[in-house]
Amino acid sequence: MLSFENDYSEGAHPRILQKLVETNMHQEAGYGEDSFTAQAKAKIKTVIDNPSASVHFLQGGTQTNQIVIDALLEPYEGVITPDKGHMNVHEAGAIEYTGHKLLSLPTVDGKLTAAEVRKYLETFYDDDHHEFMVFPGMVYISYPTEYGLIYSKKELTELHQVCKEYQIPLFIDGARLGYGLMSSASDITFKELAQLCDVFYIGGTKTGALCGEAVVFTSDNEPKHFITTIKQHGALLAKGRLIGIQFLELFSNNLYFELSKHADEMSQIVKKGFLEKGYRPYLNSDTNQQFFIVEDTKIKALAQKVRFARWLRYDDTHSVIRFSTCWATPEKNVQELLKLI
Repeated sequence: MLSFENDYSEGAHPRILQKLVETNMHQEAGYGEDSFTAQAKAKIKTVIDNPSASVHFLQGGTQTNQIVIDALLEPYEGVITPDKGHMNVHEAGAIEYTGHKLLSLPTVDGKLTAAEVRKYLETFYDDDHHEFMVFPGMVYISYPTEYGLIYSKKELTELHQVCKEYQIPLFIDGARLGYGLMSSASDITFKELAQLCDVFYIGGTKTGALCGEAVVFTSDNEPKHFITTIKQHGALLAKGRLIGIQFLELFSNNLYFELSKHADEMSQIVKKGFLEKGYRPYLNSDTNQQFFIVEDTKIKALAQKVRFARWLRYDDTHSVIRFSTCWATPEKNVQELLKLI
């Protein structure tokens, strides 16, 4: 069967596997103190042009969200999040499990607006009894959003400004960061994105790595004893080199960006083909995820030959389904999909 079910079905890019094999018998320090991890951190700092940034490697997206948020928030604080954000719909209550409430706000196509955040913060502090409430301690968004849309430079600037006014950090979930940055619709550079938030992470799991996410604190704002927090969450790998080596290769010779661009290009072929055949898009995505409104009978027939994600009910006879491309998607598979529809 063809698979467009997600963007992590394959293992890892061959260059990463080769690097792991080449370095396999090197003896290195543990817990991220190895030379490969140090080199990977240096490359990331160079790419974002921020030598004072601090970088840490974790294994997966949910784990990264949970650890960063738990480390940044006080026990009485919660996190402002889009109501359609990944944490609010697809992370099994991982943040609440740490004792921090998700303060979900309505969105526009999954995007949180600065105006909505400001309104929430103003309302909170205008309440005479806000001392008895969960304090909004940070703002979380993902780039791209859960629906494959990207924030413009203006939108990010406005969000970051609100956060600075209220002295709370802006955290960007970058599980699909490369697919957003390399989108033809993006008007922001990697360096600019890093300047418009307080902490973000670079997703490796969905962009060519076996596993791994790189957390970046951008302005000398790493939480106190962050390594200890990682350890408490059971996330400090003894063989930290496993992730360090992968990010070292991803950020060598532009690989991370080439893989991201390829996925976006394949996705746009999918979009163009579906539109030419008369399918209705649920929204206009310029990244690696495409959402279409399809009759349930056609979905049932297509599911016999193609894996995709059933996203939500649209009406009594139609549903929204998602097709994801990735770093490894061959164009011949895309063309085969378009023949099948």
